Amino acid sequence: MKSKPVPDLFSYESIAKYQTDLMNGSCTCVAAVHFYLDKIEQQASLNAFVQVYAEEALERARQLDAERASGHPMKPLHGVVIALKDVLSYKDHPLTAASNILKGFTAIYTATAVEKLLEAGAIIIGHTNCDEFAMGSTNEHSAYGKVLNGIDNTKVPGGSSGGSAVAVQTDCCMLSLGSDTGGSVRQPADFCGIIGLKPTYGRISRYGLIAYASSFDQIGIFGKNIPDVALLLEIISGPDGFDSTASKEPVESYSKSLTPKDKLRIAYFKEALESPSLDPEIASTLQNFMEKLRKEGHIVQPVDFEYLDYIVPTYYILTTAEASSNLSRFDGVRFGYRPVDKKPDLHSFYCQTRSEGFGWEVKKRIMLGSFVLSSGYYDAYFTKAQQVRKLLVDKTNLIFNNFDLLLLPNAPTTAFSFGEKSNDPISMYLADIFTVFSNLTGVPGISLPLFWHSNGLPFGIQAMTNRFSELSLLQVSNHWMLHYREEKN
Repeated sequence: MKSKPVPDLFSYESIAKYQTDLMNGSCTCVAAVHFYLDKIEQQASLNAFVQVYAEEALERARQLDAERASGHPMKPLHGVVIALKDVLSYKDHPLTAASNILKGFTAIYTATAVEKLLEAGAIIIGHTNCDEFAMGSTNEHSAYGKVLNGIDNTKVPGGSSGGSAVAVQTDCCMLSLGSDTGGSVRQPADFCGIIGLKPTYGRISRYGLIAYASSFDQIGIFGKNIPDVALLLEIISGPDGFDSTASKEPVESYSKSLTPKDKLRIAYFKEALESPSLDPEIASTLQNFMEKLRKEGHIVQPVDFEYLDYIVPTYYILTTAEASSNLSRFDGVRFGYRPVDKKPDLHSFYCQTRSEGFGWEVKKRIMLGSFVLSSGYYDAYFTKAQQVRKLLVDKTNLIFNNFDLLLLPNAPTTAFSFGEKSNDPISMYLADIFTVFSNLTGVPGISLPLFWHSNGLPFGIQAMTNRFSELSLLQVSNHWMLHYREEKN
């Protein structure tokens, strides 16, 4: 992929600044797309993109430049260059969920969220790499190979939306969309030093998002500043006739109301900050941050959370059960991978197709999900996990009756090395201990890149609010990003 050289003068700060430059003629959409295509080419070794739509993006940019020159008013996302995780459907474009079982498949419709981006004037520059069917925390489980962290190529970028995170981290696009089933936006954002937002379950339509676990999945947003993330959320949120789980709750003007309340009531789980799995430097940094908030007059209090040890088992029982159902449609009959020397009978054909098409991590989760749903184990595992989920929701409701905000770490450590946890799946799954809570309870969560570890890697804080309280979450996040973000030494 070769793109036309562009002046080094082009730089991106925010949507507002970019569109001001477009209006005064100091920049064009075509120049912006050339800039990002060059960046993608320069960063190709990171393996963040699986498809780049260079000519299409340039043609779209030319059309937008022509519309602006003829006096057409700019739409909210006019010329904004966005990348999509390879689980979001974009009609007439490849869609594989980073799996061999969908190799060669072309999307036959466009996801509602993507449709809204296009209607608002955005430019889609490509699809990004991810863990196969969004199952993973490292982006090592992809048919396209692993994604490298742009800060340190020996470290994982996080998963499953690692490609989307790295694309924003390395300035290969302005913003990107991922999906978050148990932390797949917030954890890679934490490892890559950018912002990652998972909205309330149902805030954004899931129509056109390849399902992993339907009662957990939510489209999320990566960016580098809160006003951009807020505007994107505002554009793609809302009800959808194609998704019965999409909420009809009003969508607020997130991007125009980013001034926070003066004083906040903030809770945190004492058990989380005292967890033996949490890196001591991360723990002390977060404690110091909360002490700073106290001195500013905010109420910051611990709340007892006796269910912390049950979060990860509950999450994996329920998500694998839903995955075993959702992924049953990938059988090689109607679409996707089909073996060359296929078995003659249907049962053997199914076994062959799925054995060859799915990667090991996906097969492992399907088998676990089938087990917990099987006769004799359903009540012991699946029903019990649903009961625990109800307890978590009830506890969360009580917390937000008394507090505005809940703070947690994002991950027990900073980004770890490739292969470090590959032979210890339990350790890998336990690394999700702080992020899966938001998906189990459906509340919005955001990862804010406020700090740097002494090992030279970024880490942040995870903030959550009550369901459909994204406005207050974004208000606080914007204030903290502007006033408390540390610069790398």
